Parts: sequence; C-alpha cells; structure tokens
Amino acid sequence: MDEKTREAFFQQVQQEPFAKKFGLRLLDIGTGYSKVEMLFTPDMENLFQMAHGGALFALIDEAFETASNSHGTLAVALNMNITYLSPPAPGSRLIAEAREVHQTQKTSLCEIKVFDEQNQPIATCQALAYRKGTSLPFIKKEKR
Repeated sequence: MDEKTREAFFQQVQQEPFAKKFGLRLLDIGTGYSKVEMLFTPDMENLFQMAHGGALFALIDEAFETASNSHGTLAVALNMNITYLSPPAPGSRLIAEAREVHQTQKTSLCEIKVFDEQNQPIATCQALAYRKGTSLPFIKKEKR
C-alpha cells in the first residue's frame, strides 16, 4: 500500500460519523490488514453492565471494513460470524486486528481478533466481503 492511500484511510476513518460516535481509531493499515482501537465506555454497556455485542461488532466491523478495502477497490460485507469470548473490563482499551486470509477477484475473507490491553481475547470473527471492482471514491488516481 502506498503512503498516499494509507493516509487517505486514516483521514477517512477520522472523519467517518460512525467511527466518531464509537470513538473508533485506526492504528495501522496495510494491504489486507487493519488495526483499530476503541475505549469501552459506560454508554456501551448492555442491561447487565457488560459490553453490548453491538459495540464490539462496531469495532470488528471497522477493522474488517478497512482491511477488506485496503486494496483500493470497494468491498462490502456479505457475512460476518462473531464469537464473543469474554466481556471486557469497564474502561478497557480494545483492539481489533483484521487480517485477510484469502482473496479472489470477487471475495475477501478476513479473520478479526479483538483483545484488550492485557492481550486477553474478547471476541473473534470470520468475515466475507464482496469485492465490487470499483475504485474507492476517496482515493484519487494520479493522471499520467
């Protein structure tokens, strides 16, 4: 991944309304790879004062979105299968790391792992994206 594309991803995530709502922050990105963090805050708790599955899903989905689109072409989710392993402690800094494990011309399969700052596993996900084959709208192609 070239530096211009890398910087474009950082800028887009920083400006994305959904990412702002959940405090999602892109830490690293490369071709087929992404690392995103989120602070688990009290407004993300469910009825039982544990992390709401939707909050964890938001973190996982941001890592998946950026990793599967990292090739510079638009990819959209087809399927995501999440396993919640353990609840994070209140105030935990959570990190989702997405790695593309298989890619075809039309699909991308990613494995996403979520862990806390003590490296305790929180959730794992296998996600499949459909690669549309069109350029990302925020990546400007240089004219020759």
